[in-house]
Amino acid sequence: MEPLANNVFDCALLFEGGGYRGAYTAGIANALLESEIWFDYVCGISAGASHTLNYVSRDQARVKKSFMALDGSEPVGGLGTMLKGKGYFNADYLYEGCIADGFAPFAWDAFVANPARIRIQAFDRDTGRTVTFGKQDMPNVWEAIKRVRASSTIPSAMKPEPVEGRVLFDGGLGEGAGLPTPMAEHDGFERLLLVATRVEGYRKHPFPSAVRMAIKRMFAAYPAVIEALLSRAERYNQELDHVSALERAGQALVIRPDTMPVKNTTLDTAELERAYELGHAQGLREVDRIHAFVQA
Repeated sequence: MEPLANNVFDCALLFEGGGYRGAYTAGIANALLESEIWFDYVCGISAGASHTLNYVSRDQARVKKSFMALDGSEPVGGLGTMLKGKGYFNADYLYEGCIADGFAPFAWDAFVANPARIRIQAFDRDTGRTVTFGKQDMPNVWEAIKRVRASSTIPSAMKPEPVEGRVLFDGGLGEGAGLPTPMAEHDGFERLLLVATRVEGYRKHPFPSAVRMAIKRMFAAYPAVIEALLSRAERYNQELDHVSALERAGQALVIRPDTMPVKNTTLDTAELERAYELGHAQGLREVDRIHAFVQA
């Protein structure tokens, strides 16, 4: 396959995580692809890690399908998968399984042909360290998808799959607390386009005391996970403040959802379809503003 061309080089594209809120931002990602806005650097966390690889592969069908909760040979999640010990989200099928059975194949050749650099993030359960991966860590589709899965593994809701001998959890527990800004800045980018999954004015709130106690009991053997979970709201809000400062300085453009009609746990395909259509419509409306920003 001939190498693909990109046309945005001095600005990073960032995808925030958020579970099935990614249905909305999938619409925005596809609006970028349809408008031939091709970034040469893309990074994301959790659901944003899926967006990162799908966007770079330029497979618009998979960009959408990944967040429609459609069942192939197995259900993607819910009470049934929990009772079978597969977690609320059936990670075995959501990541590797749907590729293996052909329900949602990954365009590996196009991914490889795209020279764009990527970065996705996970959290080491035992050490509390933030772990990042790039294309150099993805020699084949299975190793790539394994790392996307690691970036998305919500503690207690998904079955973790060890990577390089480490048990990794959702990258939102690590640096940036769910916002991928630090990855792009560590890689030297001063101008950022952030596709967010939270509406204007959103702030995280600390867990109530009962939930905090439950977290301490559930992860008693993993103090780094407890610390990351209990401090996440504060750290996320601090990163939001940093992003706002970048916006005021003209260094960041944040595309926030006009509305967010679904939750991170939504598995109703009709609701996710509606979220996608709303996000796609917003993405198309934002194209001129995005063009102006990346060309400035």
